[in-house]
Parts: sequence; C-alpha cells; structure tokens
Amino acid sequence: MITAPPSADRPAVLVTGGARRIGAAIVRGFADAGWHVIIHSHRSTSAARALADALPSAEVVTADLGDTDACATLVDSLAAHLPDWRVLVNNAARFGPARDTADALATFRLNALAPWTLADRFLRLPPLAGGRRVIHLTDQKVAHPNPDFPHYTMAKHALAGVVAGQQMAQDQAGRPQDRVYALAPGAILASLDQSEAEADRTHRLNLLRRRVTLPDMADAALFLATGPLAGGQTLFADCGQHLLRQPRDVIFLAEEPAEPA
Repeated sequence: MITAPPSADRPAVLVTGGARRIGAAIVRGFADAGWHVIIHSHRSTSAARALADALPSAEVVTADLGDTDACATLVDSLAAHLPDWRVLVNNAARFGPARDTADALATFRLNALAPWTLADRFLRLPPLAGGRRVIHLTDQKVAHPNPDFPHYTMAKHALAGVVAGQQMAQDQAGRPQDRVYALAPGAILASLDQSEAEADRTHRLNLLRRRVTLPDMADAALFLATGPLAGGQTLFADCGQHLLRQPRDVIFLAEEPAEPA
C-alpha cells in the first residue's frame, strides 16, 4: 500500500518492524527529515497503515522475515519501483525467553538470518550514486553480555559479527561508498511484563543515569544514514550501559540499587 508515492527528490528508506516502538520512532525521524519511508510489518499491519497515513511520503509492506525467500522477494519488489532506495534499517526482532528449540530457531532466523539476507540482497543491487547504507540494530549486550535471554543474545552477537564481513565484501567489490553499520541500543522501553515504574528505574542504570529516548534512536539512525562515519563500525546508543558490569538483564534489576556498579 502506497500512502503517498515517492517524489524524485525524496530518497527512500526501508525500516523493518517499523510499525511500533523503536522502529516507528526511526520511521518518524526519517519522514521528518524528508525521506520516503517504507514501513515493514508482519502482524502489526493496522498500526503500520495508521503511521503511514500520518506521514507525508510512506508505504507499507508486509512480509514474514522468518522466511528467507520472502526477504529476497521484498528487496526485489521494492527495488523495482524505488530508484533512489538508499538505506535499509534492520530493526525487526524477537525478544524474550525461548521456550523450546523451535522458538530458539525462530529467534535466530528473525534476529540474525533475516537481516543478513535482506542486507546481502540490498547490497547486490546496482551501484547507487553516493552509495547505500545498511543499519543493523543489535544490542548493547554484544559488548556486555549477561546470562539472561541467551538465544536472543546469541542471535544479536551473530548479527554484530555480520557487520564487518558485509562491509569488507563491499570494499573488496570496489563499492566502498556502500556502508554497513551496527546500531546498538541500551534499555529504552518497558519489555515483557515490566512496569513503567520499573522501566524508569532500571533503564537509568548506566553511566549517564538517564534513559535512552526514542528520539535518540531516530537521531542515531539518521546520523549513520547520512554522516561520514566509516563503515563496519558499531554505534552504541545506551548512555554507557555497555561499559558497566551488570549481572543480569535490566528487566530483573528493579530491586537492585539504582547506582551503577
């Protein structure tokens, strides 16, 4: 569904999982900066369409990114009608405990294999003046792991490992203007059964003692999409959380002292 067709002066960006939470904030940030935004959703189609209706230039696409064939089809279909598609933001993810092997594999497919597949297909498109940008959302856990949610953490570590490899492939192919980044957020929104009061307390357990905000994430993504940073790098948007030694995921630290260790 195209809410407003992209004009010639609007570069395009695809944000996976763009209907809600961090993805929606990144969508709004790019839209405010004058981009045509493709909002991907799987099950949150109504929210995606409502968001697109509120933006000056947006479209909604639906796909199950757990299906690698669907990932390839999505890239090809968008490339066919978006000549200035410059940026891919891989935000869609699963978070939570894995109840069984099938659940763990589903987490790995969505959190690691899908973004790799989308980026690989995107970076194989014909060269674009100024280059293409891939932004993989990882997690501060890639620098500071803890024992909670191990399958989620394992998948994010795999995705973090992709960044340098995909950048090296572009460099070796003579396309250094194509850049691949990781954007690693800290705790931002309440997750699972965490209350807002618990989130406000535990999400300040970082060096700056403040919460990372949704606008922080949008600004970071826009910086990577348009700025001069060399590819293959990770930008942490976590107020220094990854520099601390926290024994557990912050969801479980509501009863711990508020001062960072």
